[in-house]
Amino acid sequence: MFWKLLLTLALLAVNAVASTAEPSKESRSVQLGPRPFYLVDKMDDGALKKKLTSCEPGPFEKSEWSIGHRGAPLQFPEHTEESYLAAASMGAGIIECDVTFTKDRKLVCRHAQNDLHTTTNILATELAATCNKPFVPANGDEKASAECRTSDLTLAEFQTLTGKMDAANHQAKTIEEYLDGTAGWRTDLYASTGTLMTHAESIELFKSLGIRFMPELKIPAVDMPFGDYTREMFAQQLIDDYKNAGVDPSDVFLQSFDLDDVLYWIRNEPKFGRQAIFLDGSFSRDGWSPLDASTWQYGMAELKAMGVNYIAPPIWALVTLENKQIIPSPYAIQARAAGLEIIAWTVERSGPLAGGGGWYYQSIADVIDSDGDVYKLLNVLHEQVGVAGVFSDWPATTTFYANCFGIGRRAN
Repeated sequence: MFWKLLLTLALLAVNAVASTAEPSKESRSVQLGPRPFYLVDKMDDGALKKKLTSCEPGPFEKSEWSIGHRGAPLQFPEHTEESYLAAASMGAGIIECDVTFTKDRKLVCRHAQNDLHTTTNILATELAATCNKPFVPANGDEKASAECRTSDLTLAEFQTLTGKMDAANHQAKTIEEYLDGTAGWRTDLYASTGTLMTHAESIELFKSLGIRFMPELKIPAVDMPFGDYTREMFAQQLIDDYKNAGVDPSDVFLQSFDLDDVLYWIRNEPKFGRQAIFLDGSFSRDGWSPLDASTWQYGMAELKAMGVNYIAPPIWALVTLENKQIIPSPYAIQARAAGLEIIAWTVERSGPLAGGGGWYYQSIADVIDSDGDVYKLLNVLHEQVGVAGVFSDWPATTTFYANCFGIGRRAN
């Protein structure tokens, strides 16, 4: 197959991504590596596979339909410089920095305020003494546990840590065992270094790469106000970082699971707020179903009337099955009918798709039995749902699809 012929060049490209030498960021070319072609090879024969196969020779360019979810965390420690550079090399036109704050109220890129025990080496350093909950080894039916927060560290302390693959061994008896929990379908090959970043540093990096921005204001693990630091101050500080960096508001796609944050931006920073994304977490509510509008916390027309223009649910909420075919869900249909743009999350996060694909594919699990089925899903999200972009833990996959169908190119 064609993808196999690309393996040698792809390995050279991956090595270049992982190199410790300072990259020439502005001239960085898109290198997809072997995975997109491997996935095509695993597809069932048909028109879609034929179309994707015809696109394998390239060339490839970055696409804003391809969104780097925390960078490229399928193989690189999330929210690190290395992960961001890998995502850019794979053609992500937009990259996410989840934003939380330190003890001295500096903004940093972390998926959660209380994830340092699984995403960094903090437990193996002297800063373990600052953890909200110290490491407790597994004992009988009790799992090993810990909790370490950015809000318990100063920025200077935070910057001494090293990022790692987000994982923990909950059967661990020692800290070393606890930190060694990476899933077998991920890898620690590129986790020997993980350079943590401030929000401001991520902005400068993405600017240098010609990448647009998708920061998420994280729900704090601490009670707010934090001293005299309010949620509104946090939301404004995030925007101020972009203003101070001279970033055009049209290049920033703010995100939050808290609708109040989105409405704050719409009211107080309308140039930024017009493309703020409401991350719909309704799936966590008892009885919620993307098939039944009566279970939804907000109607789509209601959100649009509030000034919300973008909504982002998990991918399984956007699709359902009919006669064993993937089709748009009522949630997706009503969102588009209301004039809402849709961002979908997250592909390449489930590991091998044999056996249904897990949580992210739960609404279509009966027709998911091969890694190549990711392209079957992406095709429905593009052609029938009409999503504006897709988060991926390995953006080469979404970049390849976007290039093949000519979507996500930025107008100059």
